Amino acid sequence: MQRIIVAALSVCALMLCQQGYTQPVANLDTPPASNLNKKPRCKNWQPERQLLFGDLHVHTKYSLDASTQGTRTSPADAYRFAKGGRLPVQPWLPNGEALRELKLERPLDFAAVTDHAELFGERDICLDPSQRGFGSWQCRLYRGWPRGAFFLFNTQAAMAGRLGFCGEDGEYCRQAALRPWQDIQTSAELAYDRSDDCEFTSFVAYEWTGAAENLANLHRNIIFRNASVPALPVSFIDAPSAPQLWDGLDAQCGKASGLKNCEVLVIPHNSNLSDGYMFALNEEGNNDPSREAQRARLERIVEIMQHKGSSECYYDPLQSEDELCGFEQLPYGSFRSKFLGKLSPSLSEPAGPKSGFLREVLRDGLAYANSSDSGLNPLAFGFIASSDTHISAPGAVSEEEFLGHGGAGMPAGESLPPGLPDDIEFNPGGLAAVWAEENSRDAIFDALLRREVYATSGPRIALRVFAGEELPNDLCERTDFAKVGYENGVPMGGELQLSSSSVPRIAVMAAMDPGIAKQPGLPLQTLQIVKGSVDSAGQRSETVIDIASSGKPATVDISSCQTQGSGATQLCSVWQDPDFDPEARHYYYARAVEVPRCRWSQQLCVAAAVDCSEPDTISPGYESCCRDDHRRQIQERAWSSPVWVTTQQAPSGS
Repeated sequence: MQRIIVAALSVCALMLCQQGYTQPVANLDTPPASNLNKKPRCKNWQPERQLLFGDLHVHTKYSLDASTQGTRTSPADAYRFAKGGRLPVQPWLPNGEALRELKLERPLDFAAVTDHAELFGERDICLDPSQRGFGSWQCRLYRGWPRGAFFLFNTQAAMAGRLGFCGEDGEYCRQAALRPWQDIQTSAELAYDRSDDCEFTSFVAYEWTGAAENLANLHRNIIFRNASVPALPVSFIDAPSAPQLWDGLDAQCGKASGLKNCEVLVIPHNSNLSDGYMFALNEEGNNDPSREAQRARLERIVEIMQHKGSSECYYDPLQSEDELCGFEQLPYGSFRSKFLGKLSPSLSEPAGPKSGFLREVLRDGLAYANSSDSGLNPLAFGFIASSDTHISAPGAVSEEEFLGHGGAGMPAGESLPPGLPDDIEFNPGGLAAVWAEENSRDAIFDALLRREVYATSGPRIALRVFAGEELPNDLCERTDFAKVGYENGVPMGGELQLSSSSVPRIAVMAAMDPGIAKQPGLPLQTLQIVKGSVDSAGQRSETVIDIASSGKPATVDISSCQTQGSGATQLCSVWQDPDFDPEARHYYYARAVEVPRCRWSQQLCVAAAVDCSEPDTISPGYESCCRDDHRRQIQERAWSSPVWVTTQQAPSGS
């Protein structure tokens, strides 16, 4: 208990104390209060900003893949859950009751439902007998064999095509898509707290579900600042490439669209399944600098972690020094490899260093800026994490209470299958953390735009970063850490241009997640700086530096899942780069790492008394507990958005 209290005080010292929560239940018969963000200033408005946690990647029944896996809950249900309400989770009994339920012990501050836009209409038609196409063979397949429909419908959408019952130019499906899109908007409006209590913020959003020719993942989440949004989302069927998506959003939501007050942000999906295609530069082959400027304007942040793994960096024990890169690394590099691997492991191709891992992508951006006349860096991304839940459960990221998120997993069916609730390579997902003056749409959206955001793999670790030439050495001992940081530097996500003779200083403060009474948080083990650079000759380098440590190594007993040893409630350091090259471009981000714990899968294996040396103890459904590639322990973490540093010799342009 003392550890929890100390951690909570540390969090408050970082200006991280959050508001209290209520759980109002939305009335779907009530019209939206407004179509814009007008509201009074929050009572808890803080000029030096406060920490808010949320989830910006959430799927409900309106996503075809979620619905074919038994998800019946709606956007309104998802927002109710995010605010602390109970959520029914499949399988479902004949009377419509669910066999399972979830509840967040700590509600979120914000969330966005991001259902896949491509098949809104198709799903709606297949469930509504009054609509033309309900009796088509495809819809009969959807209702009778959902798993078959999952592959048929998604394969067609991945080729930017419509199913036959959609009519000429997809007319019937476009019309049917209006109903779910309106419900998504209405649910977000009703969930948004417009009072000065500012207890919860929701965003109108969706997912553009793009795919490369080899089915590599190009998905992007589209977040709108307010309720001024296009009549229908720009889907992959409408815009079958990232540049076409950007053009479509500019045409329908930009200044020239005629849609007043519409503003949008594009967040590339966790890129570890993109097979290297997600961030292709000069994609259209015409070397148009304005295209990369458009990307830099719309795509400010990227998802580094979610249910389907981490995209920070690639780990190969024969080539990599940073063993922490192996954290939640998937064994394949595309959806095609995942599904073919189900048929035969020899058909699955593993991920590689060029598969879309973000450290390499960030250095691609530095190299592009070096070669560009403008110095523009189109790949200067901030980091967030989210869940990518497909059961309408934003923020359900606890290792101890993981029910599976669906996603690319198997349907639950009519009964709860025995054993582990998800594919063993998947995880509960992460959270998006933002530093904002208040909990409102404008304040959070502005934080996303300026990249003053970070990612956690699930725990609510507090993390703050500033970079500057003259940050004081004693900043960690001061009570005005944030105030001095803003006055003398730039926060995470910012750009720092130094004078030619200066060296950057990076101040990082992290506090452990205090947790809750029944699930106390774990202490921190290490605080690190990850430095990447590209010099004037194009030479790339990467360094990981420990800047603070608990000095108390801790372990976990994987046979009992008991943590042994201790760590730190708070770590802080002001670090100066001893090897700074003034003629190179650099990024720096912080990584705060907890002491080890048992992974969700090992916790369930231990609870089921699985002993891999005793075959009789391996019950049906628990065979994966004994796979050679089963990761039995993990170290949860937080990643700050990078700071980009240049000198007068290398003009800033990110």
